[in-house]
Amino acid sequence: MHLRNALHPIDAVFVGAIFSVLMGGLSLGACLGCQNGSGRRVSPGVGMELALLASPLNSYLSMFAFILLRLFQAVIVMIAVAFFAFMLFQYVGDPVVFLLGQDAKPDQIAQLRTDLGLDQPFFVQFVHFLGNAVQGEFGLSLRQGAKVSRLIAERFPATLELSLVAAFLALVVGIPMGVYAALRRGTFISQLFMTLSLLGVSLPTFLIGILLILFFAVILGWFPSFGRGEVQTFGWWSSGLLTVDGWHHIVLPAVTLAIFQLTLIMRLVRAEMLEVLRTDYIKFARARGLSNNAIHFGHALKNTLVPVITIIGLQLGTLIAFSIITEAVFQWPGMGLLFIQAVTFADVPVMAAYLCLVALIFVVINLVVDLLYFVVDPRLRLGSAGGH
Repeated sequence: MHLRNALHPIDAVFVGAIFSVLMGGLSLGACLGCQNGSGRRVSPGVGMELALLASPLNSYLSMFAFILLRLFQAVIVMIAVAFFAFMLFQYVGDPVVFLLGQDAKPDQIAQLRTDLGLDQPFFVQFVHFLGNAVQGEFGLSLRQGAKVSRLIAERFPATLELSLVAAFLALVVGIPMGVYAALRRGTFISQLFMTLSLLGVSLPTFLIGILLILFFAVILGWFPSFGRGEVQTFGWWSSGLLTVDGWHHIVLPAVTLAIFQLTLIMRLVRAEMLEVLRTDYIKFARARGLSNNAIHFGHALKNTLVPVITIIGLQLGTLIAFSIITEAVFQWPGMGLLFIQAVTFADVPVMAAYLCLVALIFVVINLVVDLLYFVVDPRLRLGSAGGH
């Protein structure tokens, strides 16, 4: 998908307006520079050189305008998510009752409401909530009595490691399987891959996790069934990937989390590869006498991965955000397990912090994926520079 086609019509007008103003200034400068001080026109060769110099500048200006637009949209999205997170404090229980209990005296309740700022108008409370959220402060956990920011910082490394290992497995296994299924259609192994992918998409994550625990942990005893294992700490960050025991514990939950993403990536790569192999430039490459390896991996695979980048980026955010079930099955001490516990006890500050953090992760990943299009697909840079 071309990046320009992905823009909403209003977005396109916004980018077009910025680009037109910038290009208008360049055009005016070019017209004023057509004549030198004596009133004689500059040679056409100089104008051609200026046009060549302006082409990459146009591309950079278009990218800059696009980045500004995406940043503006990201701010709007984060404000909207923060508003919904703030609404949890208003309609999901009473934090004063959670903190003081049912037997609190009226003067104690009134004093705590004043201390927490709950006696102020709605929008004043929301502005204070936004200011604290920007600083990463979401108050105290109603269940544990600790700062929410500290709880998130303690659990985030475990979730990030699990998601990165699962994403790595999905990419390393899914892309080669998809390429093989596209290049060797109709073979037994290709049909086997498609059948396994159908099972991976159909089976729920918790069932896959339970089956893996039953077979590899209970029956064979090869891997542990819960926990993160031994970890190394570096300040507030902790990592289990630097110890053998940590790798031993992460295998089953990472495989469980990666299976659905693996099958999705495999089927997507296969479909895109088949579509690319039917294009005209692949036929011209064959007519030129290029080898199959050069055609498949030097031309077809590169263009196949362009739309896959979007799916990979979004799925990484999905792995981080929705690893809840996997962490609950394997008792993995990450943010997902913390969120499950928060929902069970109506711990609103933790729920609000989790919601805002997940939204921030998706916004950042979307911005990075959009920028990667300019790097991976040269047609976007040429299209921006040429005005197409």
